[in-house]
Amino acid sequence: MNPTLNKSDFEDLTTSLKDMAYSYLEKFSPSKQQLKVYLLKKYLTKIKGTKSKKEISSIIDEIVNNLEKSKILNDELYSDSKARMFLRRGYSLNKINQSLRTKGIEEKYIVQSIKKIKEDKIDPDFISALKLCKRRRIGPLRPQANRELFYKKDMGILARGGFSFDLSKKILNLDISEFNKLIKII
Repeated sequence: MNPTLNKSDFEDLTTSLKDMAYSYLEKFSPSKQQLKVYLLKKYLTKIKGTKSKKEISSIIDEIVNNLEKSKILNDELYSDSKARMFLRRGYSLNKINQSLRTKGIEEKYIVQSIKKIKEDKIDPDFISALKLCKRRRIGPLRPQANRELFYKKDMGILARGGFSFDLSKKILNLDISEFNKLIKII
């Protein structure tokens, strides 16, 4: 076995994985976990080398750590930006928490992002529930004759959005004029 040949294979693999990481970072703004999964999938599908998964994962970890040291990849900023984007879409704090966990963000960054949201907004869940009702045209935006028929369905939509029962009930019992006033304030 020629050690220089193995070294060149190793260098070729790391450079190709780095190139893939940079091209992915040009297009998207991923978390560390998303980048690791992407690089592993690319290795398994495109490169199809003979190295074990442990070797590949250590190479990928090294690449991700280098990107993090050079401040190209930052989970804290990613968590803050995604949390604010989810809040604008009308996600509840519970759903924001769960979404960030599925993205592979560490718990400390998630808690920090949610604290920042709570400091900025009066009641972020109430505002998000209003936005969800407006976007989905449910609750107060339904015609008065249909509101009772669709009450359970609207309650289910808000529950799947991560909102509490009391908050959902409060939102669905608003009058249309009161709802419009609150939407204008937001």
